[in-house]
Amino acid sequence: MKKILVTGATGQLGSSVIETLLKKMIESQISIITRIEEKRVQFQAKGFNAFRASYDDVVSLENAMEGVDTVLLISSGDQGDRMQEHRNVIDTAKKTGVKHIAYTSRCLNNRNTLANKLMVEHFETEDYILSTGLKYTIFRNILYMDAIPQFIGGNIALERGIFLPAADGKVSFALRSEIGEAMANVLLSEEIENKIYNFTSDKAYSFYDIATALTDLSGKTVKYTSVETNVFEGMMKQRNLPEPVILKIVDFITDIKHNQEAGIFNDLEIILGRKPSGLKNGLKTLFGL
Repeated sequence: MKKILVTGATGQLGSSVIETLLKKMIESQISIITRIEEKRVQFQAKGFNAFRASYDDVVSLENAMEGVDTVLLISSGDQGDRMQEHRNVIDTAKKTGVKHIAYTSRCLNNRNTLANKLMVEHFETEDYILSTGLKYTIFRNILYMDAIPQFIGGNIALERGIFLPAADGKVSFALRSEIGEAMANVLLSEEIENKIYNFTSDKAYSFYDIATALTDLSGKTVKYTSVETNVFEGMMKQRNLPEPVILKIVDFITDIKHNQEAGIFNDLEIILGRKPSGLKNGLKTLFGL
């Protein structure tokens, strides 16, 4: 009986993965880790093998991986030493006899020209997994469509428009829930082979496209204005955002401007067995239109 450990299980991506896994697995086949004891108790009560653990606590990781065949490593946040945390999970998987590790990487066109250096760590994690000799699955996920409201300021954009230094750069956005569903479908497959999946939509969209779609959905004229980076930074400072946050946002948008996120692949459609949700349908849900 296959047993899977899902890290980041209480997050939105992990929750989507688990929801699909439960269509063909029972709770006792799924282990989860969480930093929060209350969450652990809730999962345990539902029949999951739930552990209070973190990526920087190797002993807790060893306990969680006992008897596990596959570990899904959902990438860590950037608050700590992300690469060391990833290495801890990967090393522990190998030490405890886990047969297969899956990792949530990012679908980006060129690791050598990225403005956002945090994204480079995804490729470094991929390299580290390959060096271990473990069987692997790499999920290179595109930027979630769910992030669009954050980038454009939420529903305020319906009133004042979209102002970003992204020029006509495009992203093949996909919904996080559909990416999670596809990841689970792969993990449920009987044959696990060393493979990299690029999960994107079947079309790439610019912020001009986003403005047009929001105009159609809301009945309000939403205009996208491509501004200079320094102007955008000034706008962010007016919102009292911390400097590190502003720099992070600018790096993301710079990579979009340079079409780092514009690749189109059919892996998501194949694994879902249907076309991914298009931009308009996705925005309709995300903005409640």
